Amino acid sequence: MYVDAHRKGARQYAEVHTSSNFGEESPHRLIQMLMEGFLARINSAKGAITHGDMEAKSIYISKAIGIVGGLNEVLDIEQGGEIAVNLRQLYDYINFRLLQASSENSEDILNEVTVLMKDVKEAWDAIA
Repeated sequence: MYVDAHRKGARQYAEVHTSSNFGEESPHRLIQMLMEGFLARINSAKGAITHGDMEAKSIYISKAIGIVGGLNEVLDIEQGGEIAVNLRQLYDYINFRLLQASSENSEDILNEVTVLMKDVKEAWDAIA
């Protein structure tokens, strides 16, 4: 499941990145959109857990894992140095916690990854 979701996220990012060459969105904005999409899917997964809809929970968490995979794929370790390495480790941790949240139906873990991604997003937003 993790590998498939990771590959799907990378493909989704590649499709967005490729189409962005012809669109109006900057690469910076595309990353913001991925982070926003992640947060929306986590929020939807929490709602699904609250309502007992485990199928929807799994779908939303899988989509969130795919998004994190896409974010992870675009990291440039050579140019980004220590920051990129730290982000890669954080993204790996987030995906690990998402898998735990899915298996445990844990809103607490989803809250944890939400805070982590919001912190990254706030830093990314400040760059603009």
